[in-house]
Amino acid sequence: MSPRPVRTDGPVPVYVQIADYIEDDIKTGRLQPHDRIPTENDMHAEWGVARTTARRAVNLLRERGLVYTVAQRGTFVSPK
Repeated sequence: MSPRPVRTDGPVPVYVQIADYIEDDIKTGRLQPHDRIPTENDMHAEWGVARTTARRAVNLLRERGLVYTVAQRGTFVSPK
């Protein structure tokens, strides 16, 4: 998969752009229900963002009802 760019100088915050990419992966079926989403370290590797930015992206996905987190296991795609 080719890298997906984030714009740091645009009007949309970076964490929202990352959440939108992951939401797209969920809606297009690249990520299925109960699949683990990228970890904070994965997000750092792909987009070069801080852990707090990655955490905000995950929190936004949780607010959107797209993911759930299991303590010490990870964050997963919510069932439909």
